[in-house]
Amino acid sequence: MGGEWFEVSRPSYLPVEMRWERAVADGLPAEVSHAFGIFDRTLCGIQEAGMSPSDFWWLPERENACGACREAAGAIDDRWPQAMRGEGVRVSVARLL
Repeated sequence: MGGEWFEVSRPSYLPVEMRWERAVADGLPAEVSHAFGIFDRTLCGIQEAGMSPSDFWWLPERENACGACREAAGAIDDRWPQAMRGEGVRVSVARLL
């Protein structure tokens, strides 16, 4: 940082079906697909020892997708400003000295 302007680090917008990986853990039921969130939890709040993101996307439109994860993903997506969803959109902020 330096000068009068700096860029706020913010990830660019990704559609819901490209934002989360499927969660994997021994304690998760295989018949339900959960989205791996942050702090080693699913979007619906499940925490299992050894849980990690898989190499595959969590797809909310699939029939076996967890309804609570789908609801949380929708709420998170709704908070993203429409004007900030384009490619290459960045937030620049003036720093007052």
